[in-house]
Amino acid sequence: MTDAATMPIFDGHNDVLLRLFRAGDLDAKGFFERGGAGHVDLPRMLEGGFAAGFFAVFVPSPKRDAERPSPEPGEPPLGFEEALPAALAMASILFAIERRSEGVVKIVRDVADIRGCMGGGRIAAILHMEGAEAVDPELRNLDLLHAAGLRSLGPVWSRRNAFGTGVPFDFPGSPDIGAGLTEAGRALVAACNERGILLDLSHLNEKGFWDVAHLSIAPLVATHSNVHALTPAPRNLTDAQLDAVRASGGVVGLNYGTCFLRDDGRMNADTPLAAMLHHLDHMLRHLGEDGVALGSDFDGAVVPAEIGDASGNQRFVAAMRAHGYGEPLIEKICWRNWLSVLERTWRT
Repeated sequence: MTDAATMPIFDGHNDVLLRLFRAGDLDAKGFFERGGAGHVDLPRMLEGGFAAGFFAVFVPSPKRDAERPSPEPGEPPLGFEEALPAALAMASILFAIERRSEGVVKIVRDVADIRGCMGGGRIAAILHMEGAEAVDPELRNLDLLHAAGLRSLGPVWSRRNAFGTGVPFDFPGSPDIGAGLTEAGRALVAACNERGILLDLSHLNEKGFWDVAHLSIAPLVATHSNVHALTPAPRNLTDAQLDAVRASGGVVGLNYGTCFLRDDGRMNADTPLAAMLHHLDHMLRHLGEDGVALGSDFDGAVVPAEIGDASGNQRFVAAMRAHGYGEPLIEKICWRNWLSVLERTWRT
């Protein structure tokens, strides 16, 4: 049993690489300084018990920023040639973090790596791409990206691309918009299955979700999504989708973003932790104890003020205990379920 004082946190999603990239901090110096910018830096991660997590490479839409992240209707897809340089620059920031950390942060490529980091007090970093625009439609560079450490890939962000269609940030709204996967998207599913790359369904529209469910041989995973029945944002999953994730042996990471938690869909930090627990309760009913995890969306969303940033993770652990969750269940939510699904998904 883990020491109840500090529960290890395995986080399904953060956008610190994007924040550093936008700041021009390509050497990641700011990552090692405890500061007011964003939610994630090494001191705050260590303070909050962060043990492992998915570090997202996300290429923003042209002329979009943190205040207006969703693409405009009819905006053209982001091309491979435009996306690749920015994606490689963000991935390089993660390698700079690993190098400058002098062993504290390690980019992991298999579950043995993660267990070694967690057992040795180091942070395990998973290289993830949020949107596959930097993968060429013929998949010629996928092996190179995998060799570099890519172990998790979302086929789309909240826009369409060569592989499929993402859901917008409208509220209220349905995920049932647009067509399913393209032929390139179907080939991407098979290629990721073959290489053991986790497919993240968090931004995929409903038809694309069901295409992956029918095509993929791996557990279904949404790294940072919540419950559509409680907060009808298109980014959240319907009960039918949650049930399909459970049937596959998959996992959904609870998103801390308040616009995916509140019944009014607002980005408002004055959101109680009870809203997160409300979603967790619903997810547990549909996914079971083995299917629920954490996916904070730190540095990519407005999160409840009571958590604040990565240093506040243990406050949510305390809220789960006060809510009546037992220690074995909290361990599953906080880290064990991510390890389990990766053991059943990755291949070296």
